[in-house]
Amino acid sequence: MYSETIHCSAIVLVKRYIRKGIPDEHRPHVWMMVSGAQAQMETNPGYYHSVLLEGQKNTKLVDAVVTDLNRTFPDNVKFRKNASPCLQLTLHNVLVAYGQHNKTVGYCQGMNFITGILILVTKDEEKAFWLLDALLGRILPDYYSPEMMGLKTDQEVLGVLVKMKIPAVAELIDRHDVMWTLLVSRWFICLFIDVLPIETVLRIWDCLFYEGSKILFRVALTLIKQYQAYILEAKNFPDVCDKFKDITKGKFVTECHLFMQVQ
Repeated sequence: MYSETIHCSAIVLVKRYIRKGIPDEHRPHVWMMVSGAQAQMETNPGYYHSVLLEGQKNTKLVDAVVTDLNRTFPDNVKFRKNASPCLQLTLHNVLVAYGQHNKTVGYCQGMNFITGILILVTKDEEKAFWLLDALLGRILPDYYSPEMMGLKTDQEVLGVLVKMKIPAVAELIDRHDVMWTLLVSRWFICLFIDVLPIETVLRIWDCLFYEGSKILFRVALTLIKQYQAYILEAKNFPDVCDKFKDITKGKFVTECHLFMQVQ
């Protein structure tokens, strides 16, 4: 009983520290540990390189990956073709290896941005691969499968949660016949990359790797609740869509410490 109490206290303590934000220099190690990616990498030595070699023979997979390389963080100098070193090659390798590793998913749009962030944080090709596996294989299963059932389900779940917690907004959405997919699909499929400021995204991902997908719902609900009055000013269908784009900008989301305290 005593040991269980200590264990629970330790979990609460770790959760609290992660919520406060993992320092940049420790983020790769903490993500690897709490997500189970470190254990997977140590259990499967050499696996990444072998699956990469196999994937490079898959012309269809390679072509799909190459198509999106130049579209990935075009404003980031590290991902430009003339960069030295150029992270496009690292991005290519991780995506090809993962597509070969998880043939059900293969490669689909959105994965390039997620992988790009993992590469920028870890600065390590193999670690980025195993973190991608933790995200797509365990934390967010079926988000990136051909049917994207996990993604579609979670967007519908958000709609139900809004109806329970912010009913006035839910009524507005229903009245103007707006599908939640139109409003929040980018939030979920890109895990808030290029939706919120990068510092805030990293803080969200700290919690995502430790607590799981529920943080995505908390962030979405926080945004909608914070800007409820503004959203309710919408007069028509396009108005609703514009306001959902607007609420991801401004001081509230830029001040990541304040934003995460509300979760």
